[in-house]
Amino acid sequence: MLNFKHNTFSVTSSGYTMAGFSSLAPNIKNLVVAGGLSAFVFGVYFYTMRAVGGTDELQTAIDKFEQQKSKQESEATIPSKA
Repeated sequence: MLNFKHNTFSVTSSGYTMAGFSSLAPNIKNLVVAGGLSAFVFGVYFYTMRAVGGTDELQTAIDKFEQQKSKQESEATIPSKA
């Protein structure tokens, strides 16, 4: 038969501990927590960049400005026939 634990948390004098996590060394615990937090942060970052990255309005505005600027400069350098 399978024996399942219903409670994966236990209360000790130092606070709450997860079953199986307390047997790891402190450095390993820190690496596990750092890895989890890093994965969460990168996940949120890439989700946000994908959500707002659908249009490139800033680059379009810069390109239009550069075209207008070069057009005005070329008109200023062309001598008139008057």
